[in-house]
Amino acid sequence: GSLFAVVLPRAEPRRTAQPSVAVAPVAGHLGGLKVLCNDNEPDVLNALCILLEGWGCTAIAAVSEAEARARLRDSGANVDIVLADYHLDGTTGLDALASLQPVLTGEPGSGPPAIVITADHSAEVQRAVRARGYALLRKPLKAAALRALMFQLTRQRPAAAAE
Repeated sequence: GSLFAVVLPRAEPRRTAQPSVAVAPVAGHLGGLKVLCNDNEPDVLNALCILLEGWGCTAIAAVSEAEARARLRDSGANVDIVLADYHLDGTTGLDALASLQPVLTGEPGSGPPAIVITADHSAEVQRAVRARGYALLRKPLKAAALRALMFQLTRQRPAAAAE
């Protein structure tokens, strides 16, 4: 084998200042939001809840208006935003939102923002959703579009900002 040596002069150790790193808030941060999700397709509902929980949200899942009402009452949760499918069994997401209004707020017209999600691209559905003051997203749903719209609708609300 080979043998070699390195000779260096002895030096006193120096302390170097560690640069301080400021952590910038994540754009579109949704952590802490409580989200009511109403969709009559269990697989779609499950996927939506997994996505939301991955963003740090608390998802309250319901396959029907009646289940949404029961879950809201049981949890006592004041939700920050509602996501509702337009086509539900026997009703529409618009009618479900109107029916849930007293449970959500106790006062008509003062509830959390809502996003209606639909595969129906007709102008009639768009007008109906907008006439009730809700946001609209079309299927196939893009996660980035959902996240951006949720952030936009909730960042202006004191309840969401406080959490």
